[in-house]
Amino acid sequence: MAKKQESKKVLELLGMPTEQQSDICCYSLLALLNLSSSSSWSAATNEWTRIHDILAFLRKNYRGARYAENSRETFRKQAMHHFRTAAIIEDNAVATNSPNYRYRVTPEALSLFKVFGTGLWDAALAKFLAAHQTLRQIYASKKRVNKVEVMVDGVVHTLSTGAHNQLQKAVIEEFGPRFLHQFKCLYLGDTAKRDLIKDVEGLKNLGFTITVHDKMPDVVMYVPKENWVVFVECVTSVGPMSPARILELNQMTSKVTAGKVFITAFLDRPTYKKFSDQIAWETDVWVANEPSHMIHLNGNKFLGPHNSAT
Repeated sequence: MAKKQESKKVLELLGMPTEQQSDICCYSLLALLNLSSSSSWSAATNEWTRIHDILAFLRKNYRGARYAENSRETFRKQAMHHFRTAAIIEDNAVATNSPNYRYRVTPEALSLFKVFGTGLWDAALAKFLAAHQTLRQIYASKKRVNKVEVMVDGVVHTLSTGAHNQLQKAVIEEFGPRFLHQFKCLYLGDTAKRDLIKDVEGLKNLGFTITVHDKMPDVVMYVPKENWVVFVECVTSVGPMSPARILELNQMTSKVTAGKVFITAFLDRPTYKKFSDQIAWETDVWVANEPSHMIHLNGNKFLGPHNSAT
């Protein structure tokens, strides 16, 4: 097996993500260990090394690895940062813009690499992994932390991160309980998975002929007591309940006989103001950071005195 392929195998076994098994990462590891194409892994060393030194080593020892000096930042971002996070290398703790800034393979990782290809490898690898999370585990954990969890009908669903999904979470967990009586979520679209929640039977029973469609609103809820279908668009950058959007939704749900309620949800009032002239009459607005109030564009439906003193 060629040295680059061996290096790739080592990185794979260490649990490095696919992106950190690239040619740059494979060659970087070999250079940090001072291993030429003909070297034995047992000959690995861990001298303090600059990225400039890595590039020079590769030009000298690997015919297919000639990288220009202006690729140093690429090596830093694609290999060094991730190797350090995975406890494979360490730096010498000087300022990053210093000409003396250097990396080396940690003594612990060096001991592991030196036995690659021998009968000692499996036990050494198991010991290393017992002491350190793999990079896949570290990055997966960060992704889970960044996910948006929303409780729907007693079940926790995970949305991808982002302001739009934070707003959808607020609609389900803040708006619904405040303004709808024992509602049921029939549809919830995630930015990554358009039909994250899809109650096909519930939609069908109400007369929906299209259960999943590019034109579905972000959230569809049903209120049995009122026999309302509530359509919510969660707006962070585009897509309020405009007259054209209302027409589109009415055409799409022409067989739905339940009362239809159209709501545009915003994270804050400044965002609402950006879209206020696009929102259709006979609809409602809810602002997440003022969750106890709504804005009604419903003419004389709510006309009358509101005197809290009487």
